[in-house]
This record gives sequence, C-alpha cells and structure tokens, in this order.
Amino acid sequence: MKLTRMYAALAIVAGLFFAACSDDDDNNNVVETDQVEQNVTDTEMIVSGVWKSGEVIKLDRHLVIPEGKSLTIEPGVTVIVDEKGVGVNHVPVEISVKGNLYVLGTESSPVTFTVDPALRTKDNTFKGLWGGIVAYESCQEMALDHVVIEYTGAQVIEGSPAAVAGVYTAGDDMYPQVTTNNINGRYALTNSIIRYGASDGIYMMGGNGIICHNTFVANGYTGAEAVNMKAGAKADIAGNVMFSPNTNGLKLSSSGQSETRGQMMANAYNNTILNAGWRRDGEKGGCIYVEKNAKVTVVNNLLVNCKFRAMTPKYTDPNKSDAGYDDKSVIDYNFYASGSLTTPIVGEATVANPAEGYVQDNKNYNPEVDTHSPISTPDNLLDPGFVSYDINGVELTSYILDSSWDFHLKADSPALTGAEGKVTPYFADGLTIGSTTFVSPTVQPQFGAFGTK
Repeated sequence: MKLTRMYAALAIVAGLFFAACSDDDDNNNVVETDQVEQNVTDTEMIVSGVWKSGEVIKLDRHLVIPEGKSLTIEPGVTVIVDEKGVGVNHVPVEISVKGNLYVLGTESSPVTFTVDPALRTKDNTFKGLWGGIVAYESCQEMALDHVVIEYTGAQVIEGSPAAVAGVYTAGDDMYPQVTTNNINGRYALTNSIIRYGASDGIYMMGGNGIICHNTFVANGYTGAEAVNMKAGAKADIAGNVMFSPNTNGLKLSSSGQSETRGQMMANAYNNTILNAGWRRDGEKGGCIYVEKNAKVTVVNNLLVNCKFRAMTPKYTDPNKSDAGYDDKSVIDYNFYASGSLTTPIVGEATVANPAEGYVQDNKNYNPEVDTHSPISTPDNLLDPGFVSYDINGVELTSYILDSSWDFHLKADSPALTGAEGKVTPYFADGLTIGSTTFVSPTVQPQFGAFGTK
C-alpha cells in the first residue's frame, strides 16, 4: 500500500486495512498533518483534507466525511473496498458524505472506487459487494468528475449507516451507487463510469445536479435504473450513454413532493440508451418513465433496442401526485431505433422485440408524447448508423460493454436530424461546486450522446 507523508503517523497492522494503531493511539485520536485530518474507530474512518494523487486506499470500515468538513480526492487515487463488510454482522461498507466531497480525476488518471482485483469478475457484476456513496442532508455539495464506481449495490441491513439515519430501510433497500439527499445541495456527476451495481446508478432524492457525459453500464439486478430522480431534485441530464439498465435508463418521478420538498424537474437530452428493460420481467421497464407530477423536457435522445417507448401513467389525469407527468412537460423529438432481435424475457413475454414494444397500445403512451419522434415498427426498423455497434448482433439481455464499440454516428446516419432549440438547461450558466464551475452542455442537433467524429 502506497503512503504519502500525510499518513506518516499511521501504522498498518496485519489483518487491518488502513487503521491508526500506534502504541500511543487508542484508535480514537485524530491524526493531523498539513494534508489530512483523520479519526479511526472500530467501524469508521472519519477523514477530511486531501488524498493526494496516486494513493491506493484500502477501506475495511465506513468512510465518513464529517459535517462541516471536506475531503478532496486527487487524480489517480484508487479506493479498494473490503467486501467482507464491517463488524461481526458484516455491514456493507458505506462512504458517508455528511460534509463535502470533491472527487476530481482526469481522463487519463480517473479516481476509482472498486473492490479487490480478484473480485472484479462477471460473476460479481450484480453481487453488491459494498454500499456505495451516500450524500446525507448535511452534505452541501459533492463533485464526482472522471470517476469509476463499480461493484456496489449491497443490501441495506440493520446497522447500515443509511438505515440508522433513516435514508434507507434495512431489509427492503439496496444501496444505489450514488445517493443525494439535500434539496438545497449542489451535485455534479460528470465524465464518469458507473457500472456493475445491483441498484440504481444515481438516486437523487434532492438537490441541484448536472449529470453529463457519463457511461452507465449494467445498473440494477432485479430492478432499478441508471438515473432515478425524486421530488426535491432538479437536474440537467445530457450526453450520457446508458447500456443495459435493468429497468429504465431514466426514471423521473416527483414521488415525495410536499410543501417542503418541491417538484422534481429535469432536462434530459442527447442521451443514448441501449438495451433498457430486457433484464426485467415482462411487465416492467424500460426506457424512460415519467410519473407523479414530474416536470420534464425529454428531447433528442437516442433509444436503441429498448423494451418500451418513453411513457407516463394516467396521462388523462395530469398534475397529481399519483398520476403522470406535469402537463407542461415535453417528451418529443426522440429517435427509437430497433433491430430484428428477439428474446424470451423473464416472466410473461408481453414483448418479444423492441419494435413491438415501441408500437403496442396497452402501455401508457400519452398521445402528446413523441409526436415528432422517428419510431421503429416491425415493418420499418430504424438503424441509427453507429460507427461501430451492431444493433442486430448484441443480445438484448447483454450487459457487458465492449470497449471497441463506438456510438458516434456515421455521416449518413438518420439520427443526425435532431431538433434545435428545444431545451434551455437549468445550469447553462454553471453550477459552482467547491472551486469548480460545472456547466451543462447545450442541446446538440442530433439524437443521442454523439454526433459524427
């Protein structure tokens, strides 16, 4: 394990990853240098300061950034989380952000949250080996830029910090890979890879957010979405690739709306969503689902071999908490591509291939939705013309992203004809988090995350 001078006062003992245990320590002392402040107990490592570039941190207990403090993680840091959990009950390790967190990788040197190399296998894709990153209500801001987060989604159990705090329910919930919970918080998830999680990629229960230029892969085992938003949250979601979410690429819901927790609002544009919903039973998933009075603008997205079209329930009764979207919403100018693949999906096979799902009339498709959207039918299969991705060659239930695939569009692609001027991003002027201002991208006149090279 590589250590810098900020850990010079710490000793490493056999069988204990990254714990302070000198002869003079009682495991409750704060170790302070010019870089880090740290307090290690049997169950927590409470840290603020800076983790310097290139560090490898082995974490066998909950990492806590305390309220009123901040932790900055520089490029190239790798955090290896112990899958055995904490204590005799093996409580899944959680990263608890009660203060502020700034994870600032680069394209060539990302920050990685992962597990031991021997556990990074296909068999462990949905095992949920640790608890993910939870930003609590006291977290004012969190930036995750050029970050890899993988192998999360553990079951929340008795003793899990998020259960003790009432964020999630022991026995009922699984940890999303990233959680936000402060309706006044500022959050950025950008240029990152969120993959191999048993639950949602990001679950926003509150805050202002920019979710842009990420790659979401294999999010959710028996349910869950790549991006899941609830009341109290407002975000721009753009330029993302979402491959094989268990249910939807985007679930946009104002569930929980109240006098104190405002309407969920989202702009979702220029996203590419592939193979959504096919790992879920026949009645559920997947593509884009908008419900419970959410106010959204969903345009210029490229939906490829997804199970269903974008939908909203009870569209004849809008603007109510148990109904569909706010009637000021727009879901239009999206491109639904489909190959000829079929699959015997789990459960009652109400849909055999994407084109059938796009046209079936037993789902909640509002007549106002996708009025101007190119939509595949069994007799007219639309191919977006990717540079390198065969929409007839990748199984609908596949969840491994091939690094050779290229989702840019060929010069003659029919998906280059998206709408212009249909979105005004919430954070076009920027969202400042720490010393960095993140800016939502402008809408691009193509369907999907990428145009031509």
